[in-house]
Amino acid sequence: MGAQPIDRFLSITGAEPIARARRLGEEMSSRLTGRAVWSVNSTAIGGGVAEMLRSVLPYVRGFGIDSRWVVIGGTSDFFRITKRLHHALHGSYGDGSPLSVDERAVYENVLRANADEISALVRPRDVVVLHDPQTAGLAPTLSGLGAIVIWRCHIGADIPNPETDLGWNFLAPYICDAAATVFTRQQYVPDVCNHDRSTIIPPSIDPFSPKNQHLEDDVARAILLHTGLVGGDPSEALPTFVRLDGSPGRVDRRVDVIGLGPVPSLDAPLVVQVSRWDPLKDPAGVMRGFARLAEMEPHLDAELILAGPNVHAIEDDPESAKTLDGVVDRWRALPHAIRDRVHLASLPTADLEENGAIVNALQREATVVVQKSVREGFGLTVTEAMWKRRAVLASAVGGIQDQITNDVNGLLLEDPNDLESFASLLGRLLSDAALRQQLGEQARERVRTEYVPLRHLAQYAELLERIDAA
Repeated sequence: MGAQPIDRFLSITGAEPIARARRLGEEMSSRLTGRAVWSVNSTAIGGGVAEMLRSVLPYVRGFGIDSRWVVIGGTSDFFRITKRLHHALHGSYGDGSPLSVDERAVYENVLRANADEISALVRPRDVVVLHDPQTAGLAPTLSGLGAIVIWRCHIGADIPNPETDLGWNFLAPYICDAAATVFTRQQYVPDVCNHDRSTIIPPSIDPFSPKNQHLEDDVARAILLHTGLVGGDPSEALPTFVRLDGSPGRVDRRVDVIGLGPVPSLDAPLVVQVSRWDPLKDPAGVMRGFARLAEMEPHLDAELILAGPNVHAIEDDPESAKTLDGVVDRWRALPHAIRDRVHLASLPTADLEENGAIVNALQREATVVVQKSVREGFGLTVTEAMWKRRAVLASAVGGIQDQITNDVNGLLLEDPNDLESFASLLGRLLSDAALRQQLGEQARERVRTEYVPLRHLAQYAELLERIDAA
């Protein structure tokens, strides 16, 4: 990743916000002279954290700040434990495995080895931002070196329960050593944290990244045709995009699609959900809800694409392959006529910018984008679709509730498990082009004003100022 100038947002926000961001950036750069800012997480591929870091860090570097990104390693047992923590902090039971003394020993041993390597790089007064449960155990060691440690948690539950208590009690010995903790929503801040040192910073998306940049309609369709996500006559347009460094990129790889019949035609109405293969995203529930709509309104000829990353590419998510296998089993159980209209797509991840371009094209060509999560930290795929003026139907859970105002810039499903309501709302959107356009325009404006990196960077600049002044 290189550096990107903040001035490129002039076309989106106007001159005054850019001038304010430039002042903040200059102040932050001066404050951090001779110091590095480290971001530490557990994967460079897949998921919202990696996506956000890849989008935001170039703008930090654009201010002349020494910004670096480190990905920790771990064993299969370590990632099984952190996935259990992931579920627990969402208030979910997960696989029900314990989080006891033995699990703590595995967790600490893995992070001790990572801390030894990172400690050779980090200097006193460097700023280290640790992301999510996988990295929390690094905080005591790095704080002991004199680094300013911020623990950033992207997940949480609106209502505490015994599972959230289990997860937070496991993490409490580590996060209490952080100079600050950052959460996506106020509801996510647990009692074990010092609330005076906790702050709320929602994520953002980069409108210029391959995943979110403008694509002409014929280019988006060329990408979908080339990858095999849709069928039709070859396009005269090329499946191209612009890489983060400004160089031209081309989509070369194809998508693995599980389906009964041919892929959707270019003119078929598409219902699309893009997410990791995670039970909390409820891909099986999306299929069942879509099947219910087909029963209720057989005249609707929409097709469903459930898309997620290649399950072998994401080391820190050991459940993904099992989840996809379960979705395939549920797909096979659907009636033949419904199965013919449901397509399961595993997207290539060898080139992350190419992957982003494929997601971009798929979201832009969607008639409706859904995100029927049963739990959700924030929901960047919702933000991405809103930026593309898509009509979004999503569950009223977690940070999705902060992004979507029901019937204003999207539709909210109050109960993620209510398949009748899901089918009814989806049918409403598919049947009403004017409503889709109205919601899409309002959605774009919501993201423009709230969820681009200008706001995100300003909040981190203010946080660093408070920490340095303490």
